[in-house]
Amino acid sequence: MKASSIKFSSARADFFSTLNQRVNDYFKTKNITRYANAEMKFKTLFMFALYFTPYLLIMSGAIANIWVMAALCVVMGTGIAGIGLSVMHDANHGGYSNKSWVNNLLGYSLNLVGGNAFNWRVQHNVLHHTYTNIHDHDEDISPRGVLRMCPHGEWKPMHKFQHVYAWFLYGLMTLVWVIAKDFVRIVKYHREGLVKKQKADITTEWLILIATKVIYIAYIFVLPVMVLDITWWQALLGVVIMHYVAGFILAVIFQPAHVIDGTEYPLPNDEGRMENSWAIHQLHTTTNFANKNRILSWYVGGLNYQVEHHLFPNICHVHYRDISYIVRQTANEFGLPYKSEPTFIGALKSHAKLLKKLGRKPEPEQHSVAVAA
Repeated sequence: MKASSIKFSSARADFFSTLNQRVNDYFKTKNITRYANAEMKFKTLFMFALYFTPYLLIMSGAIANIWVMAALCVVMGTGIAGIGLSVMHDANHGGYSNKSWVNNLLGYSLNLVGGNAFNWRVQHNVLHHTYTNIHDHDEDISPRGVLRMCPHGEWKPMHKFQHVYAWFLYGLMTLVWVIAKDFVRIVKYHREGLVKKQKADITTEWLILIATKVIYIAYIFVLPVMVLDITWWQALLGVVIMHYVAGFILAVIFQPAHVIDGTEYPLPNDEGRMENSWAIHQLHTTTNFANKNRILSWYVGGLNYQVEHHLFPNICHVHYRDISYIVRQTANEFGLPYKSEPTFIGALKSHAKLLKKLGRKPEPEQHSVAVAA
């Protein structure tokens, strides 16, 4: 079934209309913008500095110790994740600024660190945010090959151990994007008509992808080998360390939001209709975590407020903490779930628990649409 054929229910539409009105009233009453504020602008500079300052220190030649260079690569990895979580993410959702050129410019920060903004917008904004946790439509959960993230996915014997080996694979995420996945995705999205639906020109997107990949490889790998007194394999190892740190951070932030014990995996009926409206579907498939941890929340771009993000992706994340009270209260009034794990460690444990549960060989008659706690 094509994703475009899936239709969400129009029942209980009053929930989201009520919630939307209350959130709009919040910004109007407070007389504040839905977009980036001074805190967000400072964070933007901080995240770019977290990535480029270690790079410039390395490239200056002032650091001769290979272990110090490796440590700086770790810092750069946290910078990549920080840019992705706190800057690029908001910009590519159109939530950073009310000016499209600002969002577009900051959105391309993903290309600056080796990814591709266009592919990300299709995969994340369109497929993940629209069809959250729907098997074969949300690419965040299916297909995963060596990982089984959904009870409707194909089971393989190796999945029995996925709760152990998944953590090692998470670190490869951004490295795989840089090397292969972006090329595979753009071909796939063009074949499936998703490029056309985004009103994009495939030739232009290919040129941007190739040009930015070349620029990235040139400054992150070729230039250090040419300028510094290091071997090619040492430079390559530095790049791998950097991306492994970035990939692991990104994975452990995004996975507990949707692949966690107690989450739901609804399927459309034979006519392609979902049981719930889109907004209510988000409540059933999304989980917050560690909402009282202000330091974590600051670094991860408020994505521990995943419920608020999924309902209002075009609002800058610096406002999620404040509007979360409105979302929780409205969900409670309508008798709807508002899922939240108190701590980050608890969320990771719950994610591991679900990985183990999904790794068991399913019974032939099993057709559950939810993995209950």
